[in-house]
Amino acid sequence: MDERFKMHRLYATRISAILGAILAGFWFGYDFYLQNILRWDLFSILIIMAAAKLAAMAYYKLTN
Repeated sequence: MDERFKMHRLYATRISAILGAILAGFWFGYDFYLQNILRWDLFSILIIMAAAKLAAMAYYKLTN
């Protein structure tokens, strides 16, 4: 498999994860601040995405 193809796939996955986290954050903020509804499912998704990002950053920092 071509290395450029793998890098493009990596970039696409990274961008989609960031956009998904931003969308979930806006949705959580809209429901919480404007509708006065606390959505624990969106909050847990945001926490899991942040934890996965931090764990990956720590792993790559320690292994490289």
